[in-house]
Formats: sequence, structure tokens, C-alpha cells
Amino acid sequence: MSIVIDTDLSYLVSRLCISETKLQEQYSDMTAEEIIKAEASQGNQAAIELAKEILNNTTLIIELFKLADANNKYLILYSMPESELYAFLPQMEKSDLNYGLNFFTMDKLLKFLEDLPPEQLVKTVFEMFSKDEIVSLMPNDQLDKFLTSTDMDKDKVLKHLQSIPAEYLVQMLETVTGEQVQEELNAYDLTKKIAQLGPLQYKDALLSMETTQKQQLVLALGKEYDEYFQLFDAHAYTSIINREKQKPDLVRAMNVIEPEFIIKMLEELPKDLLSYVITQIDTEQFAEIMMSEHPEVLAEIILK
Repeated sequence: MSIVIDTDLSYLVSRLCISETKLQEQYSDMTAEEIIKAEASQGNQAAIELAKEILNNTTLIIELFKLADANNKYLILYSMPESELYAFLPQMEKSDLNYGLNFFTMDKLLKFLEDLPPEQLVKTVFEMFSKDEIVSLMPNDQLDKFLTSTDMDKDKVLKHLQSIPAEYLVQMLETVTGEQVQEELNAYDLTKKIAQLGPLQYKDALLSMETTQKQQLVLALGKEYDEYFQLFDAHAYTSIINREKQKPDLVRAMNVIEPEFIIKMLEELPKDLLSYVITQIDTEQFAEIMMSEHPEVLAEIILK
């Protein structure tokens, strides 16, 4: 393995009781690992003990290889097979995982969003837009899809239709029946008439509403039932985000996505960037993972 990491020679000098003179005269061109081996072969008991201890002491690993330096973590990670790097991701903090999203383009992030389960997508959208803003930015065909979805509860629609001004309800009835509404009826009575329409006429009545009234109805339903915002197409959301927001806004909002989905995204990074993202992991945790799950990597570095 060709890897040279920034080891802490001052720690080594102290631990092995080596004089500065000996270090400069005999070991000036040697790595910390080579010094340990050389001293152990000369009978330095401290070096012998250190060699035994090095793979079982978290503090020692951190101090000797200066793992607080992200560059040293990176060199170790990049020396490992890419498939082994994925195991680090589930053990990272959510904020550190989210940091990795900065390495994707806006287009790629939007594609990730479209592939998310609807509830994860909507949670992210709510971080960037109010419900009023979402509805005002949705195209008319999406409002139609929302109101006529088979997942929409008709009784809930009828309940909120009563808040629409009566003249618009009259217009809906006259449009689909072709007959004038002769009597003066309030919104409640007009809604009852709309409820009695056949399935196709009822659907056409909703579609015939003016955009402003559709928005009012959709917003009323969405404010009462958050899950209804999942009825909009994913692409409709990503189109709005692409038009209205910048990548930093999106990355911040994606912090609400469950880690399992962020991890799936990060696994698409090339090895060098994936290694860099993993360097964000807590240093002690990194050392413990290396010692417990990848001792052969540390041993190979030490004995190279």
C-alpha cells in the first residue's frame, strides 16, 4: 500500500524515549511506523509495547496518525476499496451526510428529489415554500389533478366548496348541466346540488372552476390535510424549485430527508469525493470503526 500519512513524531519521541539527536541522525528519513519497527528490533521495550498496543488504543491511533487532520483520514479512506466506504455512511451524523449533497449539480439533486417517496419530497418542499406559495405556483393542470384524484375524499371537497362564493358555484352547475339555476340558493344548498351530480359531471364541474377558485379550494384542503400535497406530481415540484430557488436553498432544505435516502444519493459520488465526505465523521468514531472493522488497513499502514 502506497500511503504516507502525517504522523505525530513529537508524540512518538516522547512515547519511545528517543532523543532529538537520535531522531535527527538515525531516523530523519523514516516514517513513524518504520521508527517503531526499528526501535522494537533494538529491544526498546516501549516500542515493543507500542507495536502491540497500537491497534487497540483509540487515543493512540488518533494521536499517532493525527486523525484530527481530515487529510489523514482522507488518505486512509482513499486507500480502501470503494465498496468498503459505504459502510461508514450509516454511522455519520445527519448534518455531515447532508454536507455531501453540495458535490452534486442542481439537476442531479432535483432528479434525486423526483425519486424520493412523496412524503419525503413534500417535507423538503415545505422547508422552502409556504403552502400558499406552493398552491400559487402550481400550474392549472396540477390543481385539476389534485381535485379530481381518486385519492381525494369527495366529502372533504364538498365541505370546503361551501366557502366558495355562491356565484361561482352557480357557474359550475350551469356549465355542466347546461341549465340556468333559477332560484337564489346559498353556498350550502348549491354544494348539495353539486354533490348530486353524476361522477363525470361532478368532475367536469370542478375542472370548470376559475383558477383563483381552484387555488382557494386546493389551499383549504391542503391546509387541513398535509398529506394531500403528495397528490401533486414530483416533476411539478422540481420545476418550481428549479425556477424559484438556488442550490444552497435546496441543500439546506434536504436536511429533513431521512438519512437512508441521503445515503443512497451519496453512494453515487465518485470515490475521491465520497472519501472526502466521510472525513467529516467524528474523529474518535472514525478511529473506532477502523480498529473494529478494518484493522487490516491500519496494520498494513503500520507495517508497510
